[in-house]
Amino acid sequence: MAGIVHKTFAAADERRPFEESKGELDLLQTPQGPVGQAIFEPGWRWSQHVKPIAGTDSCQAAHVGYCLSGRMKIVMDDGETAEVGPGEFVSIEPGHDAWVLGDEACVMLDWAGFGDYAKPSGS
Repeated sequence: MAGIVHKTFAAADERRPFEESKGELDLLQTPQGPVGQAIFEPGWRWSQHVKPIAGTDSCQAAHVGYCLSGRMKIVMDDGETAEVGPGEFVSIEPGHDAWVLGDEACVMLDWAGFGDYAKPSGS
C-alpha cells in the first residue's frame, strides 16, 4: 500500500446524481473507507430526491460530516432538529430527513454515511 493516497472529487471514483437534477454525490474510495462530497441544490430534500432511490421512509445512513457552503436543516424521526452551515461539523444518526435552506447550494463532506448513500437498493 502506498504511503500517500491523493485523489480529487473532480475525478471521483463514482458519481451518483439525485432525482430531478437536485444535486449529486461524488465518492472517493480510500483505504480507510469511502469519502463523499455532495452538492445539494436549492430545493433539494431527502424525502423527495433520495427517498425514491433509497426505498426507505427516512435516511438510514449515519453521517459524520462537514459543511463547506450553504445551509441544511436536519429533522430526526423523533422530532429533534438542527441547522448546519459553513464551517460546521455534524454527526447524524440514522432516521432523519434533511433539506437545503435558502437559495445557495449546500456542499457537504462525509466520512461515514455516503458509501451507500443515494445508491439504488439492491445494487
